[in-house]
Amino acid sequence: MADRSFLDWPFLDARHRQLHAGIDAWARVALPGLVDHHDVDASCRKLVRALGEAGFLTQVVPAAFGGASEALDVRALCLARETLAWHEGLADFAFAMQGLGTGPISLFGSEAQKQRYLPPVARGEAIAAFALSEADAGSDVAAMTTRAEPDGAAHVRLNGAKTWISNGGIADHYIVFAREGEGKGTRNISAFIVDAGLAGFEIADRIAVTAPHPLAILRFSDCRIATSQRIGAPGEGFKIAMATLDMFRSTVGAAALGLGRRALDEATARAASRPMFGGVLGDLQLTQAALADSATEIDAAALLIYRAAWTKDMGAARITREAAMAKMFATEAAQRVIDRAIQIFGGEGVRVGSKVEELYREVRALRIYEGATEVQKVIIARALLADHAALSGRAG
Repeated sequence: MADRSFLDWPFLDARHRQLHAGIDAWARVALPGLVDHHDVDASCRKLVRALGEAGFLTQVVPAAFGGASEALDVRALCLARETLAWHEGLADFAFAMQGLGTGPISLFGSEAQKQRYLPPVARGEAIAAFALSEADAGSDVAAMTTRAEPDGAAHVRLNGAKTWISNGGIADHYIVFAREGEGKGTRNISAFIVDAGLAGFEIADRIAVTAPHPLAILRFSDCRIATSQRIGAPGEGFKIAMATLDMFRSTVGAAALGLGRRALDEATARAASRPMFGGVLGDLQLTQAALADSATEIDAAALLIYRAAWTKDMGAARITREAAMAKMFATEAAQRVIDRAIQIFGGEGVRVGSKVEELYREVRALRIYEGATEVQKVIIARALLADHAALSGRAG
């Protein structure tokens, strides 16, 4: 990264600066030999193994189970994603899913579940996945139709389908959310750990997307699992899902920040070297304005992201509003920064295989997954209205 001044901000400690330096140095040497965009399944398997062997996946689990810190360090997660995304979007994806796919276990799992599932993930020996979305239940979790029906005293049978599931088809375990018991809304949703290869569990189809990632549709047909695989108590699934997303949502913004930083670095170098009208492209005031707008949005996004992460690391129970602001602003800003970079590159910017073209494809999905921008606006507005109501009640 050309500008590393943000590493000296008070939100970050010496261990965070050390983590950035380690990932940055490793990525420059290791990543070129690990990524083949024409074979994302194999690339993700290689990336997970390599990230584990390098010790970076210790950031995604607590210390008692092979992790780097007593509790998940959200600033470290953000910084790791930002740094990896600057180098390679698929590397960020591989790291992020190890965290999201075990977050519910780290936060709410039993001791036995943590002992079984977390250490292999930290070592890069197992791949994790998070299965919440359905065809008609993405942002609206209450519309979920996948069910967990009782099968004796110690088992349930899963029936239904999940879609847009990252690591679908290559994961060793999936955190699956399903309705358990009667009722509507979100109160009867439970979370289960489902191992790959179980009878009645299949990968129904793979999903091809603009920036190739392993995505799939999962189907459950009388898939029998032990109730000991339930995370938390029956009906706590919605709470578990929201708390997990609350923690990891700001890291999505951090990934976008890494993509945006790379675009700004590429655009600045292009502007400084591209001959134009007897000088270089960067001599033109409109080019300077584009660079200035991008640099300002990058810093604003970084401040929101690390404010949210720092707040969580300092002990806040929830950072719903802060994380929503960070995710919303950073992903939207990164899209604008990358678009400006393509404009600065001109025709070269839309050539398949150019870095800024790759960044353009990578950033688009970040404005949608883990809560689309429009959903983040609703979350932020509801928090404002709730605060206003609370203050008005006290004043009255």
